[in-house]
Amino acid sequence: MTDSSALDPEDRKIVTLARSARARNGVPEGAAVRDETGRTYVAGTVALDSLQLSALRTAVAMAVASGARSLEAAALVTEAETVSAQDRAAVRELGSAETPVLVAGPDGTVRTTVTAG
Repeated sequence: MTDSSALDPEDRKIVTLARSARARNGVPEGAAVRDETGRTYVAGTVALDSLQLSALRTAVAMAVASGARSLEAAALVTEAETVSAQDRAAVRELGSAETPVLVAGPDGTVRTTVTAG
């Protein structure tokens, strides 16, 4: 586990935003990404009959739709222990193989950091 207070303030911010999205919307996951300009995009799981998207893929899609050219970092708040291959691929496609993805539990404690690659 990572002491969230030891995180860079900008990384702590995206973890907090992801946690808030999860709690506010009552969804299984919350995510936030930060683009190359420092803008953040926040999303929760989308679970419609006609559309299923993870929180992280939704946040990446929001960044793309808003004109982001790359990603600096991503955060996922989830009960899961890891990030799915599809989520990592979405982060990698807009960011790079080295883009960090912080994985936190519902309490906001970062359990691990993986790269998108």
